[in-house]
Amino acid sequence: MKLDGLKVLDLSAFLPGPHMTMMMADHGADVIMVEPANGVGEPVREIGERTPDGWSVWFRNVARGKRSLKLNLKDPAGVELLLKLAEQADVFVEAFRPGVVTRLGVGYEAVSARNPKIVYCSISAFGQTGQHVQKPAHDLVVQAMTGLMDLGRGLSDGQPAAPGIAFADASSSLMALSAILMALYRREKTGEGDYIDMSMYDAAIAWTPNVLGPTFGKGVAPEPKKMRSFGGAAMNSIYPTSDGGFIVIGGSEVKFAENLLTALGRVDLLPYAKIPPGDEQEPLKAFFRETFASNTQAHWEEFLAPVDCCWAAVRNLKEAFDDPFTAERGMVFTDAEGNRHVGPPIRFAKEPPRPNPKLAEFGEHSVEIAREAGLSAAEAEALKGRGVI
Repeated sequence: MKLDGLKVLDLSAFLPGPHMTMMMADHGADVIMVEPANGVGEPVREIGERTPDGWSVWFRNVARGKRSLKLNLKDPAGVELLLKLAEQADVFVEAFRPGVVTRLGVGYEAVSARNPKIVYCSISAFGQTGQHVQKPAHDLVVQAMTGLMDLGRGLSDGQPAAPGIAFADASSSLMALSAILMALYRREKTGEGDYIDMSMYDAAIAWTPNVLGPTFGKGVAPEPKKMRSFGGAAMNSIYPTSDGGFIVIGGSEVKFAENLLTALGRVDLLPYAKIPPGDEQEPLKAFFRETFASNTQAHWEEFLAPVDCCWAAVRNLKEAFDDPFTAERGMVFTDAEGNRHVGPPIRFAKEPPRPNPKLAEFGEHSVEIAREAGLSAAEAEALKGRGVI
């Protein structure tokens, strides 16, 4: 696998860091979860619904294939053990509030002094510099501050809504993975590691090019209901059906509009699909609203199946994961115990991922990992007895 032989120390929690390092584990990296010796460890071990075997679904889908080291970083012996492990590691990931790792003695300066080749990635809400550096935040706050939540205002009530996915978390996870792989590639040429300041705010802001037209072009805030991506275009909108379902038309290209309107017998409305999104397209939107509301979702799924245009019925997560196509793509798989997992999205023809569904008990590998750092069996057991590991 692509990352065989790579060792990763992961001090992060919740979603951005753990999801990223799980993707690395799926491709062969040895990922060590460094969990706080607080009796719980990774918080998502205890969050949300559980499968019948007792594991949290959230934990199962960010922690598979990793090893667990319980570690008390408030004890100097715990700090020294982590620094010894860092001497052997390739990647170090942390997601504390800025300044915490430095106070603990495991910041970039301390770690790189022991291993100049380390690629050290800090993931935080607002980065390591700037006026918001100490502001606490999770995904929802970041989406509010970046303007992304405002883009989700309802088309009728005008109210912002909580997003359906933790986009700031997800985008920072993907950006961090990209940055780490860039740094590892550069290390092959220079022999030097690097430090990555990954901000959830920065990552979310970076994904806005398709909605920035009004802001950069005219100096005004976007009006979502008039924009192509959010319902302003008749061919890029959501339409209720007669039975409470919804059909999404999601491609504004004229060729798709012509195909759909031909199938519906109203090609005379095609000129409205050729003008910019907004109120001027209302006659076409009104036709679609009336048309799709006249019959059931199942009817429209059958009707639209042969039409060459972008469309889909709105499904819930259960329906999406139960769709055989999801399994065909490897994006859901079942382990030997019958538990379902989200599959790895990164696949190579020559070295495909091999996700390991095994989950580590809290601190399961602490003694083993301490021995790998060079401690004797007696020293490792002594640290365990003191609660350091």
